Amino acid sequence: MSVALNHRITGEGPPLILLHGLFGSLDNLGGIARRLEDQWQIHALDERNHGASPHTDTMDYPAMADDVIAYMDAQGLQKASFLGHSMGGKVAMQVALMAPQRVEKLIVADIAPVDYHARHDAIIEGLTGIHLADVRSRQDADRLLSDFVETPGVRQFLLKNLERIPADEQKAGGPVFRWRLNLSVIDACYGKLTRAPEGEGSFEGPVLFLKGADSAYIQEKHRERIEQLFPAATLRIIQDTGHWLHAEKADTFAALCRRFLSSGQ
Repeated sequence: MSVALNHRITGEGPPLILLHGLFGSLDNLGGIARRLEDQWQIHALDERNHGASPHTDTMDYPAMADDVIAYMDAQGLQKASFLGHSMGGKVAMQVALMAPQRVEKLIVADIAPVDYHARHDAIIEGLTGIHLADVRSRQDADRLLSDFVETPGVRQFLLKNLERIPADEQKAGGPVFRWRLNLSVIDACYGKLTRAPEGEGSFEGPVLFLKGADSAYIQEKHRERIEQLFPAATLRIIQDTGHWLHAEKADTFAALCRRFLSSGQ
C-alpha cells in the first residue's frame, strides 16, 4: 500500500522528480534543484521511512516506486523526468521498469541496476546503537557515532536525521532528540535495499548514468545488465568525485543533467 510522500515543489516547466539516497532526505539534492529550477518544475521527495515522509513496516523497491507513482497521480503528473541518486536511483529505475509510460527521461547518479554487497552495516550499527537518552547535544551524538563512522563529513550527513523533540512533547528525564529515520525498518529491510530493481522488461527511453570517477558503484561488469534493462542508456563520468558526485561537483553535475534533459533525444 502506497503512502503520501512529503515533498517540496519549486520552479516552473516540465516536471522533474528528485529522489535521494539511503539515510538522506529531499534536501540532499537541493543544490541541484536550485540549479535546474529555472527550466524545470522540481518535485523533491522524501522517500518512505526518511525525512518527513510516513514510517512504514515494509521497504522495498516496488513499494517505494508505488509511492512515487501515487505521488504523480496526486499531483496530476501523467509523465515526468527523474533524477535519483544511489538508493533513489534504484527507485527511479524501478518506476521506469514498472511504469515506463510515466517516465520521460531518467538520470541515475552513481548506482547500477544490480545487487550489491552490504556496504552500510557499520553505519546502521552505529545509528541503532546510539542510546538517545544519553544524547543531550549533537556533539554527544557525533562522539558516539565516531566509534562506527570515521569520516566527519559522513557523520555530519547522517546526523542531519537527528531532530530535537519539541519542548511540549518531551517527557521529564526522557530523550531530547529523536530520529526522523525509521531505523528499525531500514535495518530489517536493508537486505532488500541492496538488491537490484525488479522487472522482466526494459525501459526504452533516454537514460543517463552519471558516475563518480573515484566511486566503485558503477563498474564495467555492470554494463551488460544496464544495456539489457536500459538499451538507450549513456554513461558520463565526472572526474575527481566519489559517490557524492552531485555535492562534490554540483556545477558539472547540473550541467550534464541540463544538457541531457534539454536534448531532443
